[in-house]
Amino acid sequence: QLQLVESGGGLVQPGGSLRLSCVASGFTLDPYAIGWFRQAPGKEPEVVACISSRSRTTDYADSVKGRFTISRDSAKNTAVLQMNSLKPEDTGAYYCAADGAGYCSDYTAPYDYWGQGTQVTVSS
Repeated sequence: QLQLVESGGGLVQPGGSLRLSCVASGFTLDPYAIGWFRQAPGKEPEVVACISSRSRTTDYADSVKGRFTISRDSAKNTAVLQMNSLKPEDTGAYYCAADGAGYCSDYTAPYDYWGQGTQVTVSS
């Protein structure tokens, strides 16, 4: 079964950090671009970070630049989103997604596989 599984979400105070992981099973992530999407209640999903396949080029939403870091580990078949200096507006469900075209997209349609999501809540 081909699937992505996220973990690492939770409740954190403003200014805190969380590390989200996305593990693939049933396929290798290497040929895929990996995107992390955030969906706040009542809003459409938005891409917050992406890393391409071959060049490992990264791209970030303006709202998270300097605070979030995306990386991937081929040996572990995993992608990671390190989130620092979290703000209440970072609250939402976070999804990882894999795009077989291999390059980053801001849109959800190109992504072939999606995880089930992990909730991040930033609140004091």
